[in-house]
Amino acid sequence: MDEILKAQMEAAEKRWLGGWKLGPQRTRWTSTPLQVGDAAPSFTFPDATGRTVALDSFWKDRSALLLFWRHFGCSCGIDRSRRLREEHPHYLALGANVVIIGQGEPERATAYAVRYGLPPTPILCDTEARAFEAYGLLEGRPSQILFDAPEALLDRDLQAGLDFMASRREEGRPLVDSPWLLPGEFVIDVAGKVVLAYRYNYCEDFPDPRVLYAALRHAGKEDPHPNPSPAWRERPTGLLREGEG
Repeated sequence: MDEILKAQMEAAEKRWLGGWKLGPQRTRWTSTPLQVGDAAPSFTFPDATGRTVALDSFWKDRSALLLFWRHFGCSCGIDRSRRLREEHPHYLALGANVVIIGQGEPERATAYAVRYGLPPTPILCDTEARAFEAYGLLEGRPSQILFDAPEALLDRDLQAGLDFMASRREEGRPLVDSPWLLPGEFVIDVAGKVVLAYRYNYCEDFPDPRVLYAALRHAGKEDPHPNPSPAWRERPTGLLREGEG
């Protein structure tokens, strides 16, 4: 491992431990999150080669599938990598640009892509998780991230976290960056509108690829129901559901 990559990994492990000690902070929306029909936010990030890329360039001429990735030490990312290798040709056949948005720097993104055999897909480096937040991706609680782990990890015990770090480091898969950030997958059409907003409810909550395929086929077509449900709009203001008010 070269010195730059080694230093980045060490710093990323420290961030993971800091996040472990602090616990998840952003676990609920304070305003309506990005939803279908909204304009997709764009940011400028370096990609895995270090080249600066605007996110909206991916939906300028084609629809885009944005894959917001868990941290580069997470086992669910390995599973998503395997699925992506299988699904990637279908996304391309549907005319989509596929882009991964991760938390690692270009050097770490490149090493990750090589190690886990990602298809030739751009990886944008959102090291401050700005796009994650703009797209309404929350932090999960331990029960959403570590649901099959021993009780000490679910309780966020410090020594259990340190032992977890040590074991993963021995496996060559260090725990890095945010322990809690949940992934998401979004389809954006050529007008820059969100066609599908899929936010994981737990770490391995992978979407059915058929849903993504259908959304990409739909991308660019006019939404026949662009407005809120009439039943919701016309609900009498004097009536409350049980538990409201």
